[in-house]
This record gives sequence, structure tokens and C-alpha cells, in this order.
Amino acid sequence: MARRRRPPRPGALADLSPTRILSQIVVLQVAYYACAAILIVFTALVAGKEINTDLLLSWRSLRGDTTIGWTLGLIWLLNSLTCAVFILLLIARSKLVLDFALTMHFIHLIVTSLYSHAIPTNLFWWALQVCSASIMTSLGVWACQWRELRPIQFGGNKPKTTTGRPAANGSAEDDGVGQSRGRGRGRGRDGAGEYEMVGMNEAGEAV
Repeated sequence: MARRRRPPRPGALADLSPTRILSQIVVLQVAYYACAAILIVFTALVAGKEINTDLLLSWRSLRGDTTIGWTLGLIWLLNSLTCAVFILLLIARSKLVLDFALTMHFIHLIVTSLYSHAIPTNLFWWALQVCSASIMTSLGVWACQWRELRPIQFGGNKPKTTTGRPAANGSAEDDGVGQSRGRGRGRGRDGAGEYEMVGMNEAGEAV
């Protein structure tokens, strides 16, 4: 008799499908460069510097002996903080954050090398990539874990009170076990038979 195969976990194929992963990588990479470009253009306009694509794609612009190099380094670190938010919104799984963060920086290495026609040899550039990947990974994992550990809230009615205090409209509230206050019918706590409650006057006689 053939052994029955265990059905896949719901959502597993959708989460690990190559098409979905590829689309997430493309969206994250576009957001990575878009946020960096906005920050670089804004900073260049404020500082009165010339805007060109070297500031975004060339590794030679990131130098530790110039003011522009340090400014670009701070911009890329700030960009890593922004991309952690995109990872939270698009990935939302803490165990995948490291893979996507390293993939983004690896693609950036390829793009930078192709644009500059050389592999980066600047130690400042490599140190910046390590810091950026570390910040993006640590912040992304923390944010995703915070989202994963949030308690799930289900809609429903409010829990009934068990004190038996009268409600605002003057009628008595149900105590949650089938008993009622005042005159009326009810069922015992053990479910054995029904009984009828009657009012009592001040002398202790049944009304």
C-alpha cells in the first residue's frame, strides 16, 4: 500500500515560491535605491553640491578622507534604517531578514562594480556595507519578531459580569451561569430541574 504523503503546510508554497521571492527582491532593491537617491539629492541641494549618478552608484565617492565621503556614509546608514521598514512591510518574517538584507547588499556590490568598471578596493566602502547590513538585519529581525509575537485579537461580545449588580436601566444583569435576580425562572447550577424565584418583603414572607 502506498504511503500517503503529508499535505503541505498552508501558505508554505506561496511563501517560498520563486516568483514571490524574486518580486520581493526587486521591490526591496528598487526601494533601496529610491530612498538613497532621495536622501542624496536632498543633501546635495542643501549643501550646494553638483548632483550626479556617481554619488549613488560609484564606490569611489565613499572615502574616509573627504567630507562628501563621510556625508554619503551617513546617508547610506540612514537608508539602511529606512529599508528595515520596507522589510517589515514586505517580508514580515524574522528568519528571512538576513537573507534579504545580504541579497540587497550583494546586488549593490554587483551594480557598483559594473558602474565603476572595477571591484571596490576602498576599505571605507566595505566597512560601510558591513555596518549597513548589520543595522538592517538587527532592526529588521527585531521589528518582525515584535510583529510575530503580538497577541491575536478576535472580535466578539464583551464578557458578562459575574457580580450581579443592576444595570444602568434598572434591570438586573445575568451572572453568567443561568441564574437570574428577582422574580423569574432559572435552572440550578448542577442543571437538575427548574425553579422559580419569588420576591420577599421586609418581613421575610413570600410575595
